[in-house]
Amino acid sequence: MSKQRVLLLSASAGTGHVRAAQALEKEFARDERVAAVRNEDALKFTNKLFHDAYSKLYLKLVRDAPDVLGWAYRASDAPWQNDKLRLQFERLNTRPLVKMIRAFNPQITVCTHFTPAGIIAHLIARGELDTRLAIAVTDFDCHAMWLSRVFHRYFVALDETKAHLEALGLPAERVTVSGIPIDPVFAEPIDRPAVRASYGLAPEKTTLLLSAGALGVGPTEVIVERLKQLRHDAQTLVICGKSEEVKARVAAAVGAETGRFRILGYTDRMHELMHASDLFIGKPGGLTTSEALACGLPMAVFSPIPGQEERNADHLLEEGAGIRCNELTTLPFKIDKLLGNPARLAAMRRAASAMGRPHAARTIVATLLADDLPALALAPRP
Repeated sequence: MSKQRVLLLSASAGTGHVRAAQALEKEFARDERVAAVRNEDALKFTNKLFHDAYSKLYLKLVRDAPDVLGWAYRASDAPWQNDKLRLQFERLNTRPLVKMIRAFNPQITVCTHFTPAGIIAHLIARGELDTRLAIAVTDFDCHAMWLSRVFHRYFVALDETKAHLEALGLPAERVTVSGIPIDPVFAEPIDRPAVRASYGLAPEKTTLLLSAGALGVGPTEVIVERLKQLRHDAQTLVICGKSEEVKARVAAAVGAETGRFRILGYTDRMHELMHASDLFIGKPGGLTTSEALACGLPMAVFSPIPGQEERNADHLLEEGAGIRCNELTTLPFKIDKLLGNPARLAAMRRAASAMGRPHAARTIVATLLADDLPALALAPRP
C-alpha cells in the first residue's frame, strides 16, 4: 500500500478540539505508513465574521452567559433535523478552506470539530474529494451537530455513545470506542516524589491540582479562598493559564499562605502535574477530563458549561470517578469529606483509571491506517 497523506482539521472554539488534533498529529507523524500529515485550524481559512462567531463569541458566552450555550446545545440536539441549515451556514465564506483541502488531496481526513467535518462530507457527496472521513468526537456524548450522513468512521469516548449512534442508524462496525485523543505523554509514568519536589512540594503530602484552564476562565481566586478553609493538611498547585490577570488575582488570594500553594501560569507539563496529584479541581471539558482519567486522577468539578460539560460530569459521577460542587461555598466541606475517607478516594482513583484511555490517539491512527472498509453514505431515515 502506498503511503498516506493525512489531513487533520479542528476549530479553535475553545482549546480542546485543537489539542485533540495535535495529539493525532504526533501519532500519525511517527508512523512510517504516512507520507505527510497536515494539521490545520479550519477557522483560519474563513472570514473574520465566521471566525469570531465560532471562537470569540463562544469564549464570551462561556464567560458571561453559559446558560445561553446550554440552551443552544439543547435546542440543536435533534438528530438529523438541522442538516440543510447547518450546511448552508458552514459553506459561507469557506472557499479558501476548500481550496486548501483540494490542493493537499488527503487520502485520510480526521476532523476533531463538526464544522470541518460537514464541509468534507459535502465535498465527498458532490464527488469533489476522494478521502476517508473520520470524525473524532471530543466530548463523552455525541451531540447532533457531530452527525454526518457521509463518513468513513466515527471515534467516540464511551460504549454508551456508540450505542447511541447505532440507535440512530450508524453501522456498528463504523463506530470505534477509542476514547478522546490526547497527547501520548499522558500515558508515560513519572516519578511522583521527584516531580513534586521539583515544584517545591512536599513529596508525601496530599496534593490538589486546581486549573483555570488554558484560557483562564472561571473563579479561580474564589476557589483558592475556599481551599484555605480546608481542615486537612493539603498542598495545592494552581494553574492560571495564559491570563496574567488571573495569576495576579490568585496570588492576591493566596496572600501569606505560600507554603500551601504553588502558582503557575500556562504550562505544557500538565501530564506531570496530573500524575503527581491526588485530586483535580476544575471544569470537565472533554480533553481535560480525558487527560485526568488517563492519569488515574479523580476530579472535583465545578461550574460545568451547561450542555456538553454537564454531560461529561454526569459520566464521571456515574462511574464514581468524580464529585461535583454545585456551590463553591461547600467546596472545602466536600473536599475535606473526601480526604477524610481514604478508601473512597482510592476507589475513585481506580474508577478514573478504568475510564481512562491514554492510547486513544494511537488507536485511531492504527485503525485508520489498517482500514479497508469502502466509503459509506447513509440514506435519510423515513
